[in-house]
Amino acid sequence: MIRVLIVDDQEIMRQGLAMILNQEPDMKIVGTAGNGEEAFAFCRDQEQPDVVLMDIQMPVMNGVKATRALKGLNPEIRVVILTTFHDDAYIFESLREGANGYLLKDAPPETIAQSIRAVFDGGAMIQPEIASRVIRQFNKMQDERPAFVQGDTGNLTKREIEICSLVARGLNNREIAETLFLSEGTVKNHITRILDKLNLRDRTQLAIYTIREL
Repeated sequence: MIRVLIVDDQEIMRQGLAMILNQEPDMKIVGTAGNGEEAFAFCRDQEQPDVVLMDIQMPVMNGVKATRALKGLNPEIRVVILTTFHDDAYIFESLREGANGYLLKDAPPETIAQSIRAVFDGGAMIQPEIASRVIRQFNKMQDERPAFVQGDTGNLTKREIEICSLVARGLNNREIAETLFLSEGTVKNHITRILDKLNLRDRTQLAIYTIREL
């Protein structure tokens, strides 16, 4: 079972998401929280979920600060950010803090469930509707303060570029292995080398970089 914590300052949103996700046979809602501070306290004092479905704009502690706090508590906690179109800067900052996925609040229930499964399995989920906004904000902020220094894409092999493309589509290592007829271990080694070549931190940054550059 994928243990999910729902964090949103609107009670109706929390209740709606809990009702929807509790119908998924492989998911269990372990709790809800009204802001990032409550989410951190829940994970610290009660139970650490596998995936946190996190709103961005909340009182007391917003989603960006909460993502940073939760990753500091346990880097293995996966965070899927819920956003609206006017949250561009917050989305980018969440990426820098280690968020694993980005969804629009009006995403269909099946998309939300698929995204939770994707990040739980080690993938990075960036909804196409907001990918261009993330990239635009990335470019703007990179000029002011680079989030990471890219390496030379010319160093990537044809196979590595194929893997980058599949990562950008949100596939996890198992799905990439099945697509390319490789072992999961081989895929993992390829991704490690790609991140090293491009000076990237994780596959979420790799997904953004691939959409923008390759």
